[in-house]
Amino acid sequence: MQSIKRNLGISLLLLVIFGFMSSFNSTKKAGEIPPFKMLQTNGRYFTAMDIPREKPIVIIYFAPDCEHCQVLMNELFKKMPAFKNTELVLVTFKSIEEVADFEKAYGTRKYDNIHVGTEGNTFFLRMYYKIQNTPFTILYDKNGKAICSYRAKTPVDDLISHINQLK
Repeated sequence: MQSIKRNLGISLLLLVIFGFMSSFNSTKKAGEIPPFKMLQTNGRYFTAMDIPREKPIVIIYFAPDCEHCQVLMNELFKKMPAFKNTELVLVTFKSIEEVADFEKAYGTRKYDNIHVGTEGNTFFLRMYYKIQNTPFTILYDKNGKAICSYRAKTPVDDLISHINQLK
């Protein structure tokens, strides 16, 4: 019981410190890709700095067991040719085991432009974008400037249209 209280106290303290520091972060620029980090199933971390910047970037925050997310992914993967010149970053908060199941179900490893991982319980992106529901989708141009975003429902054809306008 004592260690639970101590761990809870430490967690709350870290949360307060993180919140305080992020609210005074002078390097944060509106509309730019946040400095996230996600763990991939290969055991390596993938960060915002690892995203190739020569083409548009789509970040999708999802949950593998979310019905709306599954609808989005099914539609997105049916139209993968439209995303061949786009970097897709698929981030969840779910376990690495659930990420592995997702990768297997959608065959994401056969695409060089898809990066899948979990931010775990850091919830950095969730807090950064103020995400209440999944999926959340945001499109950036090749320079990392936010173009548009979608909360809860992502109309894939609309997303493709925005991507095509960036070419």
